[in-house]
Amino acid sequence: MSAEATSHTDQVLVASNRGPVSYGIAEDGSLTAKRGGGGLVSGLSALGTAAGTWVCAALGDGDREAARRAGPRLDPADTGGQAVRMLDIPAGTFDAAYNGVANSVLWFVHHLLYQTPLEPVFDTGFEEQWAAYETYNRAFADALADEAAPGAAVLVQDYHLSLVPGLLRERRPDLRIGHFSHTPWAPPELYAVLPDAIARQVLLGILGADRAAFLTHRWARAFADCCAAVLGAEVDGLSVTYEGRTTRLGVHGLGADADFLRERAFRPDVDERLAALREEVGDRRTIVRVDRTELSKNIVRGLYAYRRLLTDRPQWRGRVTHVAFAYPSRQDLAVYREYTAEVSRVADEINAAFGADGWTPVVLHVKDDFARSLAAYRMADVAFVNPIRDGMNLVAKEIPVVSERGCALVLSREAGAAAELGEDALLVNPYDIAATAEALHLALSMPPDERAQRSKRLAATATALPPQAWFLDQLTALREI
Repeated sequence: MSAEATSHTDQVLVASNRGPVSYGIAEDGSLTAKRGGGGLVSGLSALGTAAGTWVCAALGDGDREAARRAGPRLDPADTGGQAVRMLDIPAGTFDAAYNGVANSVLWFVHHLLYQTPLEPVFDTGFEEQWAAYETYNRAFADALADEAAPGAAVLVQDYHLSLVPGLLRERRPDLRIGHFSHTPWAPPELYAVLPDAIARQVLLGILGADRAAFLTHRWARAFADCCAAVLGAEVDGLSVTYEGRTTRLGVHGLGADADFLRERAFRPDVDERLAALREEVGDRRTIVRVDRTELSKNIVRGLYAYRRLLTDRPQWRGRVTHVAFAYPSRQDLAVYREYTAEVSRVADEINAAFGADGWTPVVLHVKDDFARSLAAYRMADVAFVNPIRDGMNLVAKEIPVVSERGCALVLSREAGAAAELGEDALLVNPYDIAATAEALHLALSMPPDERAQRSKRLAATATALPPQAWFLDQLTALREI
């Protein structure tokens, strides 16, 4: 985008692995576009003519074909008028960068998922994948450098693109660059599992930004601590200085979109699914969880805790149903396929051990269905969110917004949301099965008035910074530097 097209002080660019539109290929070779939602989409739409290009990667065959046919920019008719540059990165390079490094190394480090006696092993295979990750990040930096007007603001999203700020700074020192981490950040002693050179490279990549932002103060402090420990950088409150250059740190706790949720949750398709779930559950109390089968979500231990509840508190047998939606995630990775299978196995085991007289203790669904998830939100008596570690966890914020009778929230203290919701939630150690089972009992036993009041306060807190405001807050803070 040329400097003449928009004021250099107003233009905003976004970079993220996943873009605002995806494509499918029909049998006749035609392409069908599906537009996405979320905070970035709504935030950019609010900017109007100030919005610049959104740079993203082609994720599948449909996306790659669309990128090839469209050239530098996708058809605005497919993107709601948003300028989108979709990068046709070679499939092998993309897979090595995305699955080999981003999702199998950086994600594992920040979510503390490694079984360290056996993994990780950083050898030749990893070195090849890291080279692909560098290539992938360079492609984004090159595209952003090409698209940005002088002095434009660039918001780079997440761990997939941790090298982009530094690479872009080298190419375009005139730009104002922000980076946002949607994940937790590992403390120094666990971040140190990375090879020393890689650990430095990731930190220096993010420090190429004028501003690096996080979901909670805890994750921002962990990043600063890593900069101090690994680089010897100077940390002063929410700023990190290295080799004479300072990066400001920021915190923006992404909230739920109350208006969207309350409107979407009461459409006819949700009503239909709610009726079906109520018929399946009956008039029993419900413990609801909605997650991807992501290792960090801790679904298996959650099932163990529910089993312990039925064992230790037999009065709940036949009176409560665990409505658990575990939607498959990253099934191209073997460890995720195995985890998904284990979720189903444990659920079946609980049903076989305790089910009787028309009562199914665990109602498990594994096919993704957003309308059904919203139906479960509406019927929740207890929202159950127990990740091992989570940057935020929007489910914990969304369920109280639409729960019809008000819900109690059992929440892991390791979720970023605990920093905001902890006062009205029942916080648990996600590894402690007995304590989690007891928290479920307390949640089920909570007096209706108390539950309703807690739920009301949870909803208010959860929606304090909805996606559009979250995005615009980042942009305002970047421009003020």
